[in-house]
Amino acid sequence: MDLKALGCVVLLPIQIFYYIVKTTVCWFLPSRRRDLTGDVVLITGGGRGIGRHLAKEFAVRGAKKLILWGRTEKCLKEACEEIALMGTECHYFVCDVANREEVYKQAKVVREKVGDVTILVNNAAVVHGKSLLDSDDDALLKSQHINTMGQFWTTKAFLPRMLELQNGHVVCVNSILSLSPIPGAIDYCTSKASSLAFMESLTLGLLDCPGVGCTTVLPFHTNTEMFQGMRVRFPQLFPPLKPEVVAQKTVDAVRTNTAFVYLPWTMHALVILKSILPQSALEEIHKFSGSYTCMNTFKGRT
Repeated sequence: MDLKALGCVVLLPIQIFYYIVKTTVCWFLPSRRRDLTGDVVLITGGGRGIGRHLAKEFAVRGAKKLILWGRTEKCLKEACEEIALMGTECHYFVCDVANREEVYKQAKVVREKVGDVTILVNNAAVVHGKSLLDSDDDALLKSQHINTMGQFWTTKAFLPRMLELQNGHVVCVNSILSLSPIPGAIDYCTSKASSLAFMESLTLGLLDCPGVGCTTVLPFHTNTEMFQGMRVRFPQLFPPLKPEVVAQKTVDAVRTNTAFVYLPWTMHALVILKSILPQSALEEIHKFSGSYTCMNTFKGRT
């Protein structure tokens, strides 16, 4: 081993310790926040649920323009009108992110009619809530195409211009189920795990790209119609999140350039436990929490 390599090996633990201390100190200090007044924000799945609340939160925080993508024009139009009443310019486009050609086509239309997107929020997702053997093959493919592959197409469509401008942010509204799967939602858990790997790789790949960042949000069960009927065994201990809270935390993470956000913060403990406990202990935790049966009453979006 040459001296340069040896020096890097010696410095590495010192650097790691420095960043741990720096991050700890930053928790107690006010963070510098991004000014959103010049940003054009595009939100997939923006017509309802968390996406709609995200649109309102970005509008409240002063975003210059909002663009909503989704598959249901009625919902998109209603959300767009609601944002316009708040005094923020808003546009909507019917677009299925699972369709690669449609994503690229609509991305071109957005650039021509609205301008360059500087904040991309990949929020669109579906869940079918069935076991593997009870799932329809087409439904399984649909969840993978929307929840995972859709991010590839949207990011490829808008990231190059962000890199040119040295101004941009890619956001993914993921799920804690990407790290701690449950039975009865195998399509959703698998697609979200793939989505998380995508964002982890993208975040590392953009470290040397000035002005462009990433944020991945991993919320616990959120009280939206998408998970209608899902039951948690101890709702007093693990209450479902409100979509407006998820939206607020997401926008704040974008403004502070925070890479990964766990909601609520207690989900950090879940990640730690999973990395140190044996599988048998994790199975007991799942039995205690009732995750084996929480999807039994699942209805989903009507």
